[in-house]
Amino acid sequence: MQLAALSVFTVAALIPQALSWGAVGHEVVATVAQMHLHPSVLPKLCAILEDDVSDYGGSCHLATVATWADQARREAKYRWTGPLHYIGATDDYPSNLCAFPGSGGWEGRTHINVLSGIRNVTTVLQDYQGDATVAYVDGYVKDALKFLIHFLGDMHQPLHLTGRDRGGNGDKVSFDGRVTNLHSLWDSLLIAQRLRTLPMNYTRPLPLPDVEDNLRDTIYDPYIRRLVWEGILGKYEDELSSWLTCPAPERLRVLPLPKWQRVLLWLFGSKSQDGGLNVDDEFLCPYHWAQPVHSLNCDIVWPAELDQPPYNRISYTDVDRSDHFSEETFFVDLDDPESSARRKNSYLELDTPQYAGRIRDEWIVEKLLAQGGLRLAAVLNWLFADFTDGSSGHLVIREL
Repeated sequence: MQLAALSVFTVAALIPQALSWGAVGHEVVATVAQMHLHPSVLPKLCAILEDDVSDYGGSCHLATVATWADQARREAKYRWTGPLHYIGATDDYPSNLCAFPGSGGWEGRTHINVLSGIRNVTTVLQDYQGDATVAYVDGYVKDALKFLIHFLGDMHQPLHLTGRDRGGNGDKVSFDGRVTNLHSLWDSLLIAQRLRTLPMNYTRPLPLPDVEDNLRDTIYDPYIRRLVWEGILGKYEDELSSWLTCPAPERLRVLPLPKWQRVLLWLFGSKSQDGGLNVDDEFLCPYHWAQPVHSLNCDIVWPAELDQPPYNRISYTDVDRSDHFSEETFFVDLDDPESSARRKNSYLELDTPQYAGRIRDEWIVEKLLAQGGLRLAAVLNWLFADFTDGSSGHLVIREL
């Protein structure tokens, strides 16, 4: 059975489902990151994570823990971590208005969100790495690393940066004639469509050991090969350094203000700098990185037609705006071909040249995955690498 002959929903049935970016999206981000780690870093990460990152063959792969945070939030111990997977602004209402955060500020508790989560778990790992007396790994350090791997992926899924209708979970649409919701479309189905339309030459290994040594013989290996060959080493090659750049923090500059006002600015942040979250500095800047990702919600992700007749007349009375997560899955019964058959429905069709075609042609999903992977690698290198070339203190990635 050739992959090219499968439907999008059948491919989606063959790959694991999760709640954010889908399992494949998160594992692609983690795999791309692993390819770009400094040689001294992966052994340290594997020592922290131990058996959690081993495949059946005994190899260490970050991808194996990339979706742990989604699975853990169902457990009582970690239920409080749910809001750490997303962020939303009160005034944000794509596609009409993209506010990040706008005058209304953020929804929920200011420091319980995906951007603050990235900063917080990074700080935990900094403290661990900086303590030379540590002889064992506490469970919370292992959790912090798994959360970091996951949250950097979440941050690059645009619908995790808006609170409207639970990040699109409450907005049903049609894709290839089948009913889904906007969030699930971006989590899994757009990637599934790529998997079934890949050029056959990417089923063969690339002449790049640093790529091939970090693949796991998965259904999406060809997708990663294409992402690396045509994206990271191709169309994005001249952009890579800018993806890792953080603006100079204005709050650290000498301001014509009394000392006590400068202290307050440092303690409580500046909305003009990082949305009042106080998460960005000159090395790690999740708010700065997230801004262009969020803007995609108004540019392409959220179709304006959903707010126009007849689609704006469809009621979603069961939508809980406080919860981003959807338990809806799209497994197809492979023994019953009719289960994946197209059926006429009244929802907005998004498998069109104007929507899915533009996303495909502009490599929007692929760029987001590449950015997530390279930024994750850069942060892990910054935290754990044993640099001998003066790179310490900067975000850098290993060249392939």
